[in-house]
Amino acid sequence: MRVGKGWAVAILLVAMTPIHLYAEEKKAPAPAPAPVAAPSAVPDTGYQIGPGDILNIEVWKDPILTRPVTVLPDGKIAFPLIGEIAAEGKTVSQLKKEIEGRLARYVQDAVITVEVRQMNSLQIYVLGRVNMPGRTILSANVNVLQALAIAGGPNAFANKSRIRIFRQEGGKTLILSFDYDDVTAGKNMESNILLRRGDVIFVP
Repeated sequence: MRVGKGWAVAILLVAMTPIHLYAEEKKAPAPAPAPVAAPSAVPDTGYQIGPGDILNIEVWKDPILTRPVTVLPDGKIAFPLIGEIAAEGKTVSQLKKEIEGRLARYVQDAVITVEVRQMNSLQIYVLGRVNMPGRTILSANVNVLQALAIAGGPNAFANKSRIRIFRQEGGKTLILSFDYDDVTAGKNMESNILLRRGDVIFVP
């Protein structure tokens, strides 16, 4: 049988076509998702315990071990079975974790609660020409202007433009300036800083 010229060309083209074009293409596997890095630890920025603070430590279902403790001037507390523990500079959660770790050898599965009953260590001092100089125990964040208000404000003889804040930091004493008239006029508001434990304000 004679094949027409057009059919002969078509058959020749099919024969020359690579076989892999007719094969079902296999899809490449999807790339595996990149591993997600674990989040870095979040620093514990809660209230830091200081000397003079009164803590309440409760061991669930153990009234003998449940008691209030006072942080001593050296920053330590004493607790039954485990002796002295450094508490100064630690947050409640950090101290709780340490007590649990030490107490585990004596009391299995102990459930411990630590709370600050009195924040006696959060003290500032306002000295010089104010109406009520002295020490103030804080229960909340207070800035310089608020501390001066607690001390009754500068008296009539105060040099209100030369107020100084003395702060212990890293073993050194920082001296910060504060101009009462500027701040009360809405100027240099960045100098109206939040006070820290142990700060001393001096009004000449």
